[in-house]
Amino acid sequence: MTKNATILVVDDEAPVRETVRAYLEKEGYTVYTAADGAAALQSIRAFKPDLIILDIMLPQVDGLEVLRRLRQESDAWVLMLSARAEEMDRILGLKMGADDYLTKPFSPRELVARVEAMLRRSSSLAGRAEAPLVFGKLRIDGGARQVTWDGRPVDLTPIEFDLLWALARHHGRVLSREQLIEQVWGYDYFGDERVVDVHIGRLRKKLDQAGGASQYVVTVRGVGYRFEDPQV
Repeated sequence: MTKNATILVVDDEAPVRETVRAYLEKEGYTVYTAADGAAALQSIRAFKPDLIILDIMLPQVDGLEVLRRLRQESDAWVLMLSARAEEMDRILGLKMGADDYLTKPFSPRELVARVEAMLRRSSSLAGRAEAPLVFGKLRIDGGARQVTWDGRPVDLTPIEFDLLWALARHHGRVLSREQLIEQVWGYDYFGDERVVDVHIGRLRKKLDQAGGASQYVVTVRGVGYRFEDPQV
């Protein structure tokens, strides 16, 4: 994917939109922009972007509502933009399915680096050839990037799948937040480690809804997380 990717930039500030567009187009990406939430939803359906840069504070339909509706029909990567005072909104955005966030004001070069890291992960994970991992009713297929519980699909975002895959491949071993960030977000990630906890929380909730499979993901207090097969 990478340089062939389509990116949607959603921000109500024209200078931000145009600056980000210029930097991304310089790197070879196809870029569309939207100035409000309603236009963003229309653009998402029309262009089906691979990645969306989404400001939280938007007119008409705010960024969190855009994200909520987006996650009902798309697993595109989402990088949220927020002001420094909007920490609770950032955490809520992650819980609703955003993959990462960047705080305003930001360096356009840092934004491009985050975008490239996300899309590079998509490319490197797309053709995974390892055999599926099976633990009782839980089946994790790395090649198809699918998870099933008792034969029924479990709908996970890319980040949630990658966290589960990383933990399951090292089942029985404790992985720290730093190790999970290296394996899932990449060595060049320089955001907040709390994103791991938020995405693990979402992963557990979805596994529980599927049939109680969250018992496989165990918190090791003060250290990180471990995948544990309760049948062993």
